[in-house]
Amino acid sequence: MAATTTLGFVLPTGVSRRRGGFRVSLIRCSASPVTNPTASGLVEKPWDSYNARLVLEDGSIWPAKSFGAPGTRVAELVFNTSLTGYQEILTDPSYAGQFVLMTNPQIGNTGVNLDDEESEQCFLAGLVIRSLSISTSNWRCTKTLADYLTQRNLMGVYDLDTRAITRRLREEGSLNGVLSTEQTKTDEELLQMSRSWDIVGIDLISDVSCKSPYEWVDKTDPEWDFNSNSRDGETYRVVAYDFGIKHNILRRLSSYGCQITVVPSTFPASEALKMNPDGILFSNGPGDPSAVPYAVETVKELLGKAPVYGICMGHQLLGQALGGKTFKMKFGHHGGNHPVRNNRTGQVEISAQNHNYAVDPASLPGGVEETHVNLNDGSCAGLSYPAMNVMSLQYHPEASPGPHDSDNAFKEFIELMKRSKQSS
Repeated sequence: MAATTTLGFVLPTGVSRRRGGFRVSLIRCSASPVTNPTASGLVEKPWDSYNARLVLEDGSIWPAKSFGAPGTRVAELVFNTSLTGYQEILTDPSYAGQFVLMTNPQIGNTGVNLDDEESEQCFLAGLVIRSLSISTSNWRCTKTLADYLTQRNLMGVYDLDTRAITRRLREEGSLNGVLSTEQTKTDEELLQMSRSWDIVGIDLISDVSCKSPYEWVDKTDPEWDFNSNSRDGETYRVVAYDFGIKHNILRRLSSYGCQITVVPSTFPASEALKMNPDGILFSNGPGDPSAVPYAVETVKELLGKAPVYGICMGHQLLGQALGGKTFKMKFGHHGGNHPVRNNRTGQVEISAQNHNYAVDPASLPGGVEETHVNLNDGSCAGLSYPAMNVMSLQYHPEASPGPHDSDNAFKEFIELMKRSKQSS
């Protein structure tokens, strides 16, 4: 007897099933191959096929559909819990060497636009999502996410069980993996690639930092500037070390009255001091702070010479320069919804974070204060060393497009520079 197939079961031809008193009609599907696809009108399938794979070092293989550039790439897989802001994530240099899995199930519904970029290019290795939006709906949209990734030569895959993968990362920690659209490569070859690569100990900052100093002048667009009443109108000269700096950090500093010179990660401390800065910023950046000892030495040379402010990687480098230690976290902090307690005020900020390493507060010398703590796991989220006019945060106070709770940290840096100028 011929068979009729339906989703999840097979019934003989002519047999139907009743549900709740209603007769359910079955769609009859032919199991025979199509010998002439052109004549039958089936030249193209009306759906995408599984043409890519994510292979993780634990041996798991996840079939996927490609919507970006083709190829094969190896990186560390991390998950991000932000509900929006995928374009800021794509252009955040701190994601160099990583695949980013978005836990929000649908991505791409607002398209992309040039105004939301955090740098001039994409540095992450690939984007992993559950569902790719079939349409875009935003008045600022200039192109689709798929077109954007293709033009930027960035891999993107979708239609994976991202919740299952996220659970795996939370249980086992961040995993190295390989994304590939090349069908000629076997699963075993891709697995070996994932197991023979390691992000620990790699200097990722050199590839994302600028190559020569430049002046930054752009401020936050007045349409988006929500905190303009808390500024004193004075001007402060700031040297910003680019370890992978985000544009909106520079915009917020500029909006608070800073004249900014951005310098490369290898810029000599002596040359920075010749600029007579009122303050020095050590920016965010990717990877392992222990892999860039030259940056730690630069920070050491500048401590006590001018007020300093460290953000993310800058915070970790300050921790090491002050004599502390850093360590790799199990799966890091990546998202726009991390609660942080300010130990000085008792207030809780909802913060945007992106880091895989943290400072061990127990390793810090006396006089260094842990000003902020992450309430999810108790890790160090901020430092202060008043004797040397040092402040730092492990998260992103500019938080574009995240919450604005921490924007006043820029005002604190201004106050630090102001007090230093008055006492000199």
